[in-house]
Amino acid sequence: MSRTPGTRARTRPARYRLPLRGRLTLTTTALFAVLGAALLFLNWLSSRQLIEDNRYLVVPAADLLPAAEPPGVPDTSPLDPAQSPAPLPPSTSEAMPTTPSEAFADFQHSILNELLIRSLLLLAVFTGLAALLALWASRRSLYRLTQVTAAARRIGTGSTLDERLDLTGPHDEVRELGDTFDAMLDRLDRSFTAQRRFTAHASHELRTPLTVQRTALEIPLAQGRVPDELKPALHRALDANARTERLIEALLTLARGESENLTPHPVDLADLAGQAVADLAEEARTSAVRITAHPDPAPVAGDPSLLRQIALNLLANAVRHNHPGGTATITTGTVGQLAFIEAANTGPVLTPAEIPTLFEPFRRGPERRSKGLGLGLAVVRAITLTHHGKVTATPRPGGGLTVRVELSLRPRGRPPT
Repeated sequence: MSRTPGTRARTRPARYRLPLRGRLTLTTTALFAVLGAALLFLNWLSSRQLIEDNRYLVVPAADLLPAAEPPGVPDTSPLDPAQSPAPLPPSTSEAMPTTPSEAFADFQHSILNELLIRSLLLLAVFTGLAALLALWASRRSLYRLTQVTAAARRIGTGSTLDERLDLTGPHDEVRELGDTFDAMLDRLDRSFTAQRRFTAHASHELRTPLTVQRTALEIPLAQGRVPDELKPALHRALDANARTERLIEALLTLARGESENLTPHPVDLADLAGQAVADLAEEARTSAVRITAHPDPAPVAGDPSLLRQIALNLLANAVRHNHPGGTATITTGTVGQLAFIEAANTGPVLTPAEIPTLFEPFRRGPERRSKGLGLGLAVVRAITLTHHGKVTATPRPGGGLTVRVELSLRPRGRPPT
């Protein structure tokens, strides 16, 4: 299979990957088992050698030395009654050892076998204990690393960078990693704060000259002092001025939506959806788009002006990124402990790969001729994350998009803080 230059081959991710503490536990247990088995084997060999070296203490020396008579001459010397073995029953005379040397060999075999069995049992027991201790030690050692991972996941899915790890414990590699992570978050927080502050200040400073320009263009037109051949140019300038003002308002809303200076108040998303329908009714009629509303109660706590911007942007996106004769539907309601507002429309066909880019600033999807500025969904996402909510977008099979915002349901009987 050929690959495009400059790209790396994608490896298929494993369905299941053993966590690090599991791998550490298995490695430690395996090392303990191997080293324990080697130690027990050496102990068994040493015991065998010790027993063999002290064989003379049990077996008479005459039984250990070779016979003095020449081969083939039977030993006719009488046996010492004290050393003569007791007569054995006929049925067991072949199973039992008949000489001290054979008795010692049988004794040695039994002892070594018993030693081997007990050693293996002890090795199995202590290997299990080693596995439990290794698992406990790995969990304890990696607990702070788990804290780093959890914090990074929370920050990655949230909208703020004010959380810090502040790890405690010994100054080891994990503590160093946590301190480095906190320093990185400090730099990112300062950078994003400066960016939002610059956007807000620049947008605010641009409002005054734009207002002056609009006034300077509207007064001559209202007084009729503009020649007819210049009126189209002035109207185009006014349209551009109005578009720039809308862009600045959107940038201000985006900067405010990314901030944390919010004062929550009780709000019903159903009321905000109704206001959005009223505000966009004329634009929908001009674009030949039919708006349908299904406002069920959806009480939440948040900034009313920002939440109103969510409803307005969702419905505006559904109207503007549509085609003549299409529909735009806005729905509110509750599911479990969540309140939601959802906008769906007809329009161009979108692929799942295009969905994440729609939430980036100044991205308007495949339909470039729309009236939008490319900031609608970016503002929705910023405000939603600031309110600790969730926004999802799903392409519709026949074309169009469904965007859903979910926020925590306002608790009953308690005023928001």
